[in-house]
Formats: sequence, structure tokens, C-alpha cells
Amino acid sequence: MKVPFCDLTRQNKEVADELKKAIMDVISSGNYILGKEVGLFEKEMAKYIGTRYAVGVASGTDALYLILRALKIGAGDEVITTPFTFIATADSIARCGAKPVFADIDLPTFNLDPDSVSKKITTKTKAILAVHLFGQPANLSALGELAQENGLYLVEDCAQAHGASLNGKMAGSFGIAAAFSFFPTKPLGGIGDGGIVLTNDQALAQDIQSLRAHGAKRKYFHEQIGLNSRLDEIQAAILRVKLKRLDEWNEERRHIASLYNQKIKKATLPRPLEGTKHIYHCYTIRTSERDALKRALEREGIGCSIYYPTPLHLQPCFKNLSYKAGDFPKSEEAANEVLSLPIFPGMKQEEIGIVCEAVNSL
Repeated sequence: MKVPFCDLTRQNKEVADELKKAIMDVISSGNYILGKEVGLFEKEMAKYIGTRYAVGVASGTDALYLILRALKIGAGDEVITTPFTFIATADSIARCGAKPVFADIDLPTFNLDPDSVSKKITTKTKAILAVHLFGQPANLSALGELAQENGLYLVEDCAQAHGASLNGKMAGSFGIAAAFSFFPTKPLGGIGDGGIVLTNDQALAQDIQSLRAHGAKRKYFHEQIGLNSRLDEIQAAILRVKLKRLDEWNEERRHIASLYNQKIKKATLPRPLEGTKHIYHCYTIRTSERDALKRALEREGIGCSIYYPTPLHLQPCFKNLSYKAGDFPKSEEAANEVLSLPIFPGMKQEEIGIVCEAVNSL
């Protein structure tokens, strides 16, 4: 391709020697499950985000599910979240036996609209699950107030927001707990799956440690039904190397986004919420000619992607919730108009120019 949508090899080349050593050190250690590297990474990640505790798990999806399990959210409970996100956010609620309740988004930021959330709160509501979509922190101040006023948990889905912040405070440090994904394309990505839970609540952290190991606090003594969800030792070693570069790589993303903001003239551009540090996991524009633009860019050899073409309330797996087209008009408008452009560490200046010229001309 003339410009790839994402090229992970470029950032990995920057730290190739460190990655090789980290991997070989794990192999040489003979300790592959919840060893030294996982423990050190948990401490380093907690320090970076600003929480007291971190628990490494097998994926960002498991991180969300285990938070809800540890909060004792289950059958008969409701959790309010956005329909404009990856399915893991809502299916984690459903896996607990609880009901996902959707609220519409604020279209400029793509994140939950607090006014819409306030209208969905009932006596069954137990939590608000806020997603920091595309690396843009949600309106945590307003959502936090809603949660506090109504006695609800605020849970953060930080799968795309490693290093993002609101008024100088890191995304992932606002709610009762936060879930991060280390899927390879994330701002902090492994070479495989991985996730982590961050929290300031000691009891919650300990419960998640038990749940990730089949509900056992000590081997072969199972106090509850859990699952096998452990961050891999090799992935932890890789993530420790990459965490040192995360701020640098996020600044690259922000620089690319600033050039896009300056040069792209014929689309609706991302608009960060005041006080936020958007780290642009995705640089997502809106246009009513989205499908035509996508086809044209692909013909030009320029990678692009649609996140997300069908909002969750219209997904077949949630048909039992009885939502219909028109229920969340802003989410549906976003789904019909969004297109994410190439943005990744190591992207070349000439590639940025090619993308901007193509978008403006096509």
C-alpha cells in the first residue's frame, strides 16, 4: 500500500533489541505464569496511571468482565453504556447476567452524553460504564457527578486511552476501576492479547486476583467460580519495554493529528473535549460521503477503516433488548459517517501529506 492504515513493525524496530532481550530473559527464567515480569509491570502500570493497584489479565474484554463480577453486578442489574463502541464493552455486561442499557453519545467527541445517561438511570442501575473512544477521555467530571449523586459505580473502559488525561489526571484513575487492553494495535500494545485492571480499591483488586485464577486465593481452594485469565509473562515483559516509550509515541500520534487538523479541509474533524489530552488511538473524521471516500482512498492505496459501522443497539446479539433504528440518532449518525485515517508511531511526513491531499481531492 502507498500508506498503510497501521504499521506495527515501525515502532517495534525502535525497540527490537530490548524486546528480544526481554523475551529471552523470560524464556531463560523458566517461570512463565504470573512471574516477576507480570508483577513488575502491574506496579509500573499502576504508577503510570496513578492508582494503587493493578491486576494483569488475559485481555481487555476479561478486564471489563472481571471488574463487573467483582462489583457483584449480575442478574436484575442494569449498567448504562454507549452503543457506539466495540462490542466487548456491552457483552461484558451481558456475560455477567446484567442488562446493558444504552445512552446516546455527544457527536463531536463520540463519547457518552451525560444528559442522555441521566435519563436512563433507574432503581436497577448499578453502574455507568464510560468508554474513552478513539483515545479521547469521556466527560468524566459530569459522569462522575451522576454516579455519585445516584450511588452508582463509575467504571472506565480505557481500551483505547493509554496515556490520555482530563485536566491533568490520567484516564483510568477516575472511577472505581478501569480496564485496559493490550491488543497489538492499541497505543500500548503487546505482541498478542493482554489486559489489566486498575483500581484504588484493595478488596476489589484482591477479588479480581482470585477471579482470574478460577476463583482461588490459594491453589486448589476455590471460593467462587472464576476463569483462567492471566496476563502472559512474555507479554508483560514486552509491555514493560514499550511502556517506557508510550508518552513519546502518543506525542507522535498527537503531532500527526495536528497536521491532519491543519490540512484536511473537507470533512468534520475530531473535536477534543476542553481540558482533555486526546492521544488519537484513531483519527476519525465524519463525512456524509464516507463510503465513497473509503473506496476512493483504497483505490489510491491508502488504508482506512470504519469504527464502527453498526451501533450495538442494532446488533443481532442484542435484539432481546428491543431497541430499534432511531433510538440513538447521534450514535447512528456517527456509524453512518465515521472513517478512521492512518495514524501510528513512525508514520512518515510524506505519508501524512498523501493522506491529506487524497481526502481533500477525493
